Amino acid sequence: MAPLLEVRDVSFRYPQALILDKISFNINPGEIFCLLGPNGCGKTTLLDCILGWLKPYAGQVLINGSPIDNMAAPQIARQVAYVPQMHQKTFPYLVRDIVLMGRASFIGPFDVPSEEDVAIAEKALDMVGVSRLKDRPYTQLSGGEGQLVMVARALAQNSPLIIMDEPTAHLDYRHELIILETVVELVKQTGLAVLMATHVPNHGYYFENQGIKTRAALVKDKQIMALGKPSEVLSEQNLGELYSIRTRIINCGLDDGGHLKQVVPICTINSES
Repeated sequence: MAPLLEVRDVSFRYPQALILDKISFNINPGEIFCLLGPNGCGKTTLLDCILGWLKPYAGQVLINGSPIDNMAAPQIARQVAYVPQMHQKTFPYLVRDIVLMGRASFIGPFDVPSEEDVAIAEKALDMVGVSRLKDRPYTQLSGGEGQLVMVARALAQNSPLIIMDEPTAHLDYRHELIILETVVELVKQTGLAVLMATHVPNHGYYFENQGIKTRAALVKDKQIMALGKPSEVLSEQNLGELYSIRTRIINCGLDDGGHLKQVVPICTINSES
């Protein structure tokens, strides 16, 4: 059986620079795949290639074994949903209408949402715990609430894969944890797959500790320098090479008797030393 998503030797370049060089990995249902790397390493460019917004100059992106190049935008939207890092709140649509926009690939250009579309949107809001906000203008939401609405919109697409580009950026501790808990519950309940670009190595440890199949890919110098379980690749040595920082990996005891690994940053490494 073909992987849900396969990135096969993908390379991308702008006229002035090579950004990605032979990137390969795959994702299967029920899996969380964390993409980590320093600013400017090409994480967002890679996501744009997977979404079909940018075309690699070499390699292929395949969804369920089919090259994305052969798929129209509505076909891609039915297979891959997207949660952006930030969403401009330019018009005061009601929250329920924002989530209904996730049904766009199922609705004709001159049609209106069906009762089924509305029901799916309502269910998506309920799944992320923000049904109480459905009649609120989207422009009046906090950052954390807005991100949960974006997750609901992605769920409304009924896509087996959700791509998230730093979904907890700019959120406080509580809303960051709410997003992570929501992702865990959605993967457990629905079996969907999540590809998440993040700057927080501890996210990988968190997902792994929840009993979900989790892998992390560390991107540096246009390539994947390490790929595997967070507990295997998020080492002090690898994080030092990736971010030029010194860290310590510690085990935190949990109330239920379990343990959670955490990365503690110590200091930056002088590149000249």
